[in-house]
Amino acid sequence: MTLLFVGTFCHSQVVDDYERFVDSADIHIDFSTEKAIAFLDSIPKPVEDYLKKGLPDYYMIRGIISDEANDFIRSHQCSALALKYAKENKNYKIAGDACIEIFVSSYYINKDTAAFKYLNEARDYYKLSDYTYGDIEVDLTYAYARFLDKDYDTCNTFLLNNLSRYKAAKKDAYFYMFANYMLTRNYINLSDLKKAHFYFNEFKTLKNDSTIVSYNYLSFESHIHVDFAQVYFENKQMDSTRNYLSKAAKQKHFMTEDILKTYLKLNAGYYRSSGNEQIAGVYKDSLSDFESRTYKNVIKSGFQINNDLVKTESALEAESNMKFRNGMLVVVLFIALAILSILSFIFYKKQILKTLNLSNQTSNLSYLKSNNEKLVVKVQGLEEYINNLKKEIKRISTIGEHPVQRDKIKELYRSLHHHSSTILDKKENHMDLVNDLNIDFFKKINELHPQLNNSEVVICYYLYVGFKNKEIAVFLNTSVRAVESKRYRIGKKIHLDKNKMTLLEHLKKTFRAERIIES
Repeated sequence: MTLLFVGTFCHSQVVDDYERFVDSADIHIDFSTEKAIAFLDSIPKPVEDYLKKGLPDYYMIRGIISDEANDFIRSHQCSALALKYAKENKNYKIAGDACIEIFVSSYYINKDTAAFKYLNEARDYYKLSDYTYGDIEVDLTYAYARFLDKDYDTCNTFLLNNLSRYKAAKKDAYFYMFANYMLTRNYINLSDLKKAHFYFNEFKTLKNDSTIVSYNYLSFESHIHVDFAQVYFENKQMDSTRNYLSKAAKQKHFMTEDILKTYLKLNAGYYRSSGNEQIAGVYKDSLSDFESRTYKNVIKSGFQINNDLVKTESALEAESNMKFRNGMLVVVLFIALAILSILSFIFYKKQILKTLNLSNQTSNLSYLKSNNEKLVVKVQGLEEYINNLKKEIKRISTIGEHPVQRDKIKELYRSLHHHSSTILDKKENHMDLVNDLNIDFFKKINELHPQLNNSEVVICYYLYVGFKNKEIAVFLNTSVRAVESKRYRIGKKIHLDKNKMTLLEHLKKTFRAERIIES
């Protein structure tokens, strides 16, 4: 555990060190591109493994360096990565700056008007970051696009309409300086040297402003010196040409690639015009070396971009394969889950059916028990009644004096004894009723005719199983007349008079003839 902690701590410390390399490069980018590059190159590759918060700044600085070297393709690529990581880290200031760089590189390469969407995005990101001068940054970039288009009049009109606003940005005089820089170069290209000198003098008042990075000032000033030298050379004013070339020579290492190329051409042309072919040749050779070096840098940048594309494609392929495997895993898990759900549902349904069946059986048994208890009570009452009746008749037969009467009573006793024995023991009668009680019959008749009371339902059942009125009367301990009366009332209750059917016909039609529950 201790070793793990130490390893984690050391790794974290190393990452923090590389984050500081990015900070150092950010400091030196305004003064020494070489030192900024040295700090960035000190971070191992891939930088994503060694940087976290510093990734947006790392690629932003790389983009600026490529822009200064006129490597706009590489600048665009780095700026796009800066934008990606800035959005992930919610670093909206860098996101806005990256959108500006992407616009400049895209528009410089092929004048793609679709690039203007990045200006709108930059404005939105600056608002999210609460960057005070976000709108000014975007406006000046728009003016710079007109400058790149050589639409000098439109650019000047836009700048002059907003110049007071740029000048009011005291906390960052860069914007006012940049506006005067473009106005100076615009008027030079329009051959209005009077206005060009006016705005150049305004530009020079900002030389010692503490809010301006000196590298930026000297770089812009070197561009203006070369532009003045060029216009004077075209007008064959050699003294002025030499004057501005001399000033530009002191600032040569602040020049961007395109301005340096123009500077070398002007020197070669100037010395050739002056008759000094030897020095002109030196500048011509320098120009050739410069173009060769630029070409090599372009080739190198092309290879680098190609390698980055290959790496990106490999990473995308690996990610695609991983997504495919993950997708297949999800599909397999989904199928397994679906099968498990189906099996669970089937098992659950079976359990529900078992539960319902058990509930029905319990209900049936309860119903059977209740009716059996009622039937046992009735049978016991009937047996008791018949026994008492036999005792009474026996007693009467011993009392009477008339021999005929006594014989008749004895005959009645024998007959009653015989029939009662038959009724109580014969399986076709009450024992069948006990053993073959049709539960479904009672349920169904209660559902169809809930208006019938218990005794009426019992009479219906006795009729259904084939008992006669006399047998029913014996079982119910009542008279045949009473049974017939009840059968009539049952017919009225269930409206048999409308169907023109007898009660027995109705029961046989409504219920199955055979018994559902076997003994």
